[in-house]
Amino acid sequence: MQLRSTLNIFLLSLVALQQLDLGAGSRILAAFIFPGKSHFMMTNAIIRELVKRGHEVTFITPFSLAKENLGPNYKEIVIRQYDFWPEIKEMTQKSTVLEMADIDNLSFIRMVNIMGIHSTDFAFEQPEIQALINAKDKVGKYDLLLAEQFFNEGALILGHLYQIPTITVSTFGYANYLSQMFGIVSPWSYVPHSYMTYTDKMSLWERIHNVALCGAEDLMREFSYYPKQDAVLKKHFANKLDRVPTIKELERNISVILLNSYMPLFSPRPTSYNMIQVGGLHIQPTKALPEDLKQFLDGATDGAIYFSLGSQVRSADLPPEKLKVFLNVFGSLKQRVLWKFEDEKLPNLPANVKVQSWLPQGDILAHPNVKVFIAHGGLFGTQEAVYNGVPVLGMPVYCDQHQNINQGKKAGYALGLDYRTVTEEKLRGLLLELIDNPKYRNNMKQASKVFRDRPLKAMDTAMYWINYVIEHRGAPHIVSAGVQLPWYQFYLLDIVGLALVLILLPLLLLVCLCRRSSKPSGNPKKKTKKN
Repeated sequence: MQLRSTLNIFLLSLVALQQLDLGAGSRILAAFIFPGKSHFMMTNAIIRELVKRGHEVTFITPFSLAKENLGPNYKEIVIRQYDFWPEIKEMTQKSTVLEMADIDNLSFIRMVNIMGIHSTDFAFEQPEIQALINAKDKVGKYDLLLAEQFFNEGALILGHLYQIPTITVSTFGYANYLSQMFGIVSPWSYVPHSYMTYTDKMSLWERIHNVALCGAEDLMREFSYYPKQDAVLKKHFANKLDRVPTIKELERNISVILLNSYMPLFSPRPTSYNMIQVGGLHIQPTKALPEDLKQFLDGATDGAIYFSLGSQVRSADLPPEKLKVFLNVFGSLKQRVLWKFEDEKLPNLPANVKVQSWLPQGDILAHPNVKVFIAHGGLFGTQEAVYNGVPVLGMPVYCDQHQNINQGKKAGYALGLDYRTVTEEKLRGLLLELIDNPKYRNNMKQASKVFRDRPLKAMDTAMYWINYVIEHRGAPHIVSAGVQLPWYQFYLLDIVGLALVLILLPLLLLVCLCRRSSKPSGNPKKKTKKN
């Protein structure tokens, strides 16, 4: 009897285990081919978490994670890095990233479009990706394609080849062109283009400027960018597929986009069900600082300033006269300054300034003595500043950096500075204003509270929606019907055209009738001469 009872309990346990969801992992193909180092702060965080949660991940990347020993569920396909800087220098006639502050927005859009087309073409030429394209028995090998939403739309064809749903990751947050891609209308009256310096409160002239840039980008994508990306696909797949899908057709296969955004860093705007905000998911729990940095910041009894221009913009590229301005001001302050500077042999360094070529930014910003963050306004650094409640002195250069800093100025936790016109008086005044005026720290604490207050943590949100799309086989029920419309229908241009015809046609007929009625009828009678 006891043996039978034990056997029954064992069988019941097996049945119960079959009913439990033990989080069996899915097979995910992750294609991230653009060689922007900063973008991978978000990408790598997602990949690590997917592997940690039991998914099998095949990662196409120009930056290897092999040293991290992520385990048997992780496989990487390392491709050559496309070197876009020579091309940028030729297009812009600029020798450093700092000098790109002088490039107008339309030229910048043209530049990233060209970079996207060429880097996509370059990636398809790599033997590692060719092997993936030419592999046999593709159907059923993967459950999901994860790809970056950054001018490499050609990579979406992997979802078509392997017949799997797609999730894209926008490392820069919102963009104007996402509107038509996800079937929503972003009003240009209060949703500024991400490259503009404006907030959601625009003057008449700013709205005119915003409409012009957004409209120009839409036209460029429709009549120049998409055809060139289509040409790249035809070049590499015309002899492999009976019919090569267009980029627009591939975009309709996108189930969800993970946006590197969250309140209050972006102003409210229309979104669709499948636009998921996960800004800040790259932020890790605070770790202990290296001993030298810990002692330096612990000893900053009057506070400390952290200075970093990110991974692309180099402090070492500042002109000598501007470097002198920063060093003179820093030396005159009672606060200590920790500076990410690429040349650690910087001469004439004041005693209260410490430079290193690399610094653990998140852990530094979490230190209670850090009072101000001098930054270029990149999205990742801005998120880390807001998360840790550190006011920002922004020194934006290009892209979305101006808007990120202006959003902070509007919210009262940041001030702005143009490195091209900086003077000692201006720099010192702005730093002391941020340090001595408590309103900036108070406003930043409120912004930090808003940024942290979420139904789920950013990473948990991303993982939920990745699992959701896999579970619901692409989740077509959350994709807007607007993605199926051609651009002229999406923007109601066919209705506008019809309305104009209905209004103008009667007016034209009326004008014609009026002209005919005003003409004298018949031949005029000749007057007879009377005697």
